[in-house]
Amino acid sequence: MAVPGDPPNGTPEGFGGGDDELHPDEYRSVVFDEDFVRAARLQEFSAQERMGEHARAVRSRSIWSGGGPPRRGTGTPGRGARQGMLLVLLVATAFAAAVYLGLRNPYVAPAGGYAEPLSSTVVPLTPSAAVPGGTPADLYAHSPAADYRTGAAGITLPAVSRTHHFTESQVLAALSIAKDYLVQSSLDPDVLSGTASRPVRMLLDPGQLAQFDESMSSPSGDGRHAATGWLVRFDPQTAALADTRVRVSGSLSYEEVSPEVLVVTTDHTFVYAVRGAAGPPAGPDGASLFTVRRELRLRFDHDDLTTRRAELASSYVMAGPQDCAADPAAGFRPLLAGAGPTTVGPPVSDPYASGHPRRTAGLCGAMDPSADPAAQPSAAQPSAAQPSSGPPPPASVSPGR
Repeated sequence: MAVPGDPPNGTPEGFGGGDDELHPDEYRSVVFDEDFVRAARLQEFSAQERMGEHARAVRSRSIWSGGGPPRRGTGTPGRGARQGMLLVLLVATAFAAAVYLGLRNPYVAPAGGYAEPLSSTVVPLTPSAAVPGGTPADLYAHSPAADYRTGAAGITLPAVSRTHHFTESQVLAALSIAKDYLVQSSLDPDVLSGTASRPVRMLLDPGQLAQFDESMSSPSGDGRHAATGWLVRFDPQTAALADTRVRVSGSLSYEEVSPEVLVVTTDHTFVYAVRGAAGPPAGPDGASLFTVRRELRLRFDHDDLTTRRAELASSYVMAGPQDCAADPAAGFRPLLAGAGPTTVGPPVSDPYASGHPRRTAGLCGAMDPSADPAAQPSAAQPSAAQPSSGPPPPASVSPGR
């Protein structure tokens, strides 16, 4: 067995026997073979080599040195040592360059990354006759929404194909994000009741979050900050859902408007069964239908598709039956079962007032009588003998067409 001090390849031949048998360890630590000498990291210079000025007594034989003697009379490293130092210098330079470029961050955001503010229009629709009441099932069965699908099943995707600068998978991603936005903003019970807005907020481009937050906290009918421009929300003091199974019908389409931007347009009608929010739940016949037509334009760049978010560029909404005098910016206030038509116009606007005028002032529509469940032709026509106590109603509008 080898002990400390043994040569690497064992005891050299020719040193066995004799005194080694009597004194086996006396010379073992000072006798080395050629392999052991060559493996040494330090090598002593010869006497002639040590005669040079400032010459060292030994030289290193590591991989960082040249293995050869230094320049005579200088004590400077050999060629191998210089090569090692050059390698270290190159590695350090490359590392420093990588750190510099990382800190400087030369990445330039792609064009189209800026999020434009939402432009929204919300139009209340007033009924032309008394609002019909009944059970949700009967109301749906006798309305234009009888054949509509329920919930998210009514939001179907079109056939998908690639565009010039967007792959088929990217187009599909944009359509699926648009569908998610419609589901969260139009069908989520907490969003509809006004108790939550985060499910919608999480799908928006960060550049629109400040505008969205202001619309939720301080809604205004200025065309920029209407909460109902972003989502469907009922005034919790006026109405609540009588049936969570919302009827939906509509379409989605897409278009590439630039190499960096894909636009998805949605056009859907949502029909809700509602009841009064105050007091005990209404009886079997106490529900009524409330219809919302939403036309949205959602904008996507490549970054939006990666992070699954959307930029809501524009929103056009018609909703009724409502009172034209009520501002729908904060939440919809449905006219409930049995409520009669109103002849009161929209809120007045002062053209001389300073500040931001209500850009949607004066917008109000009348619901087409055919939108009412089982509407009777005679009930849709007001009596000619009745005097009008206000301005004539606007032209009829059907939110489902």
